[in-house]
Amino acid sequence: MSDGQRIVLITGAAGNLGRAVAQRFKAAGDRLALVDLHADALATAYGEEGDDLLLGANLLKQEEADAAVAKTIARFGRIDVLCNIAGGFRMGEAVHETSDGSWDLLFSLNARTVLHMARAVVPQMLARSSGKIVNVASFSAQQGAALMGAYTASKSVVMRLTEAMSGELKAQGINVNCVMPTTLDTPENRKAMPDADPSQWVSTQDLAQVIEFLSSPGARAIHGAAIPVTGLS
Repeated sequence: MSDGQRIVLITGAAGNLGRAVAQRFKAAGDRLALVDLHADALATAYGEEGDDLLLGANLLKQEEADAAVAKTIARFGRIDVLCNIAGGFRMGEAVHETSDGSWDLLFSLNARTVLHMARAVVPQMLARSSGKIVNVASFSAQQGAALMGAYTASKSVVMRLTEAMSGELKAQGINVNCVMPTTLDTPENRKAMPDADPSQWVSTQDLAQVIEFLSSPGARAIHGAAIPVTGLS
């Protein structure tokens, strides 16, 4: 590996944002460990495994998060950057009508995955006194919104975890920050909101650029930040 080449682990790598983030780091010449729930989705998104590592893992299970990290370190020797892209969205239930299923799903996908990856990755970053972690919260997590209680609460947890981790790790050479995007311009969102103007939304490429910056030496003085990424909305 060349000097300056980062080893980047990206969760949710088969999704729209995950692919954009992977493309951004790949263009910078970095080596990637690409993690998603379904290995076949990774194969569809990235083709045959080459220089990078494709890892199917259920990050709701600590042992599978640990295994993905162990395989990454076995292949590359370290992890310089962790991008916690995996997550989920659901809305439409009033708080008093929110099912246990919706609550558990959103807190598991959005918050528990961050916890499991922190447990798996942070110890090896501490051993090297170096690392960057970028989580994905949501602009809407700053305040509760009707019919989005479980979602905004789960993404608010991501913000609080980011702040807590930063307080614990910044003196150890590890930067932890998060981004807060508004609506992303994805095929799924265009289909779900056909009357909206997607030019006002956030492109996945633009959000990936912010994530890559927070993973760069240029962001070494940024700790515990929640960066709004709002497009024109």
